Amino acid sequence: MKEITQVVPQSMPLAPAKVPAQEGGKGFMAFLEQAVGEVNRTQIESDRAIEQLQSGQAKNLHEVMIAMEEADISLRLMVQMRNKLVESYQEIMRMQV
Repeated sequence: MKEITQVVPQSMPLAPAKVPAQEGGKGFMAFLEQAVGEVNRTQIESDRAIEQLQSGQAKNLHEVMIAMEEADISLRLMVQMRNKLVESYQEIMRMQV
């Protein structure tokens, strides 16, 4: 059974792995690709659960609702991460050198 307090899927790391200085951009890009992939996976699983419920294949409404909420929370987290990234970029661009 999944914990309700878990916001980020366990397979999604909270911080990018340490990589050499030359590959720093690639490491961050790989982290973003993985995070977006996880959000996409939860959205697809949610859609599949809804389709199964509509066709009568799903037995538990609870599981469908959990899948939908997990997808919603992961999407909200991704949007907030994007907002913080954009905000950080704008702050850096405002800095005077």
